[in-house]
Formats: sequence, C-alpha cells, structure tokens
Amino acid sequence: MRNPSRRCFLRALAAGSAIGVLGACTVSTSGNVTTITVNVAKVKAYGTAGLNAVSTILSVAAIASAIGAPAVAGIEAASVALSASLAAFSTAAGSSVTVTYDNTSFKTAIDSVLADLKAVASDLAAAISGANTKVGSSALSTATTALDALQTVVSVFEGLLGVVSARRVGATMTEAQALAILHVAV
Repeated sequence: MRNPSRRCFLRALAAGSAIGVLGACTVSTSGNVTTITVNVAKVKAYGTAGLNAVSTILSVAAIASAIGAPAVAGIEAASVALSASLAAFSTAAGSSVTVTYDNTSFKTAIDSVLADLKAVASDLAAAISGANTKVGSSALSTATTALDALQTVVSVFEGLLGVVSARRVGATMTEAQALAILHVAV
C-alpha cells in the first residue's frame, strides 16, 4: 500500500506543481486539467508560528534591548509583511482552496507566506546572533528555542511545498513540537 503523502508528492511532480504536496492534499486530473486542494489550515498555522516567534523573541526585554531599535524595527517590518501575506492568503482561500494547474494566484499567495516566513526567521536569527554575548543564558535560551521552533516550521513548510534545500543541521524537534512551542494549534 502506498503512502498518501508520497502519492500526493508524485502526482504534484507529474503535474508540475509543488503545491500539491501539502499535507492532506487531494489531487485529481480530468483531461489536461489537474486540480489540487490545499490544506489551508497548515499554511495559516505556519504563518501564525512566524508571528508568534517574533512576539516571543521580542518580548524578551534583554534580547530586544541588546539588538537595538533598528533591528527591532526591521523584525517588526518583516512581521508586518508576513501578517499581510497571511491575511491576503486567508481572505482569498477561506477554509479550503482548490487550485487548477494553470491558476498561479494561490501558488503565488502561498509562496509569499513562505518567503515572508523565511525573512522573519532570518531576521530573528541575525538578531539572536548579535545579542548572543550581550544577554543572559535564560533570555538567550528562550529566544533560541523559539527560533529553533520557527526554523523547524520553515523547514517543514519547504518540505511540504517541495522546495529543495539543505535540511537544517541539528533539528531536534518535530513539527508538532515546534508548533506547540510557538503556541499554534492545527
């Protein structure tokens, strides 16, 4: 018996669309039209995880102070962009979305959420790296745990979308653990 996730992945590759590999996807083909139904809850959960990571890390006063106002402003700007792309996707998709092979608008919306999520993760990683020697171990531990969780979510999201990238070295948590750390329920 074949694994449904693998089946979705193979069908999506055959259709030329990496979006079909999202968890709980359904793929159907009628003639030359391939229709993919996306798990909207997963996309929303990943975006929310990014927003929660920003909130968690910037709420650690020692981190926010150590990285300085310009870095905080940059992180907040990335968070605003993520929030906007997530809101646009949520409004357009509702509770589910069906994408036909030639419909790129939802693929673009999902790619935008991923790009903004990656920008937030990158900005937070730079901030934590810069604050590393300026804050106590407790504050650093809280921030690092939130960042690790966010990077796990980004890695899982990329994997679900079929993005080829090097797996994060040292990833020690599951998607469920990462989402729990960032206070997101799917």
